[in-house]
Amino acid sequence: MTKEAGRVFCIGETVLDIIFREDQPLSATPGGSMLNSAVSLGRAGTKVFFISDFGTDHPGNIIQEFLSNNGVSTEYVSRYSNGKTSLALAFLDQQKNADYSFYKILPEERLICPFPGVEPGDIVLFGSIYAITNSLRSKITGFVRAAKAGGAFIIYDPNFRSAHLGELETVRPWIMENMGMANLVRGSDEDFKNIFNAPDAQQAFRHVHEAGCPLLVYTKSSKGVEVIQDGVATTYRVPQIEPVSTIGAGDAFNAGIIHAATTLPGTSMLPMPGTLPAWLLDCLIESAIRFSADVCLGLDNYISPEFGNNLKNKP
Repeated sequence: MTKEAGRVFCIGETVLDIIFREDQPLSATPGGSMLNSAVSLGRAGTKVFFISDFGTDHPGNIIQEFLSNNGVSTEYVSRYSNGKTSLALAFLDQQKNADYSFYKILPEERLICPFPGVEPGDIVLFGSIYAITNSLRSKITGFVRAAKAGGAFIIYDPNFRSAHLGELETVRPWIMENMGMANLVRGSDEDFKNIFNAPDAQQAFRHVHEAGCPLLVYTKSSKGVEVIQDGVATTYRVPQIEPVSTIGAGDAFNAGIIHAATTLPGTSMLPMPGTLPAWLLDCLIESAIRFSADVCLGLDNYISPEFGNNLKNKP
């Protein structure tokens, strides 16, 4: 995956996030897990394409302009007029973690857009509720399978929150199928607790490995990161910071992995699929931790423009 050849495709839902603290609105920003990752990558100078759908209404126009202004291609975004752009209300608690309420008026037929052709060296990031939505699954899984067969590196983030626990029995087989398509699964301890009632990284890896993926990146908020590859575990510490908001921290973590993979010398030798060398894993996770920490220091769901400019100007 070289910087010149590798493109990144992020596929996921689009919402307008309205953030509350102590029941008072603080900000309204474009959101959605994969959108957040795409914006962080765009701000860091990565060639990134967003695949999604949202309305032709005013919130949709805000999101469209925002993506374009932040270096994210919307060539593969589908805009609909027979529905509304989704809203997400995020209520921050004292630990700066968010409880969500979602408001959606969606059309019956979605993602009416051409999908890109994917080449060796490209990266596809997919996940969250979008990847387990019944009406979208055939389009998404068809694209991901074709991308993997074409030599792309696939990253899956289940991003499964407690608000969707009522749907778990229906969607768990789809989550497993998505894991099986991935070269790397990145999920939080909360994700795996919700999906499998897995209490730790080793238990989570058993499920990921059973699904067919050899590599798990397991994040534990301020308690660090565990990476398990073919049963071998490595632990990484994270800096202790005073977060302003943790919204988007995991999404930025994903972006940090991808940014390092598309810019580091030597990553064009990345096996697809295969075992990643320890030096490369170290570089990917260190980059991911830096991205995530930067997001936690502000109210945005993505890395700050200043952080992105520093990465773009780095020799």
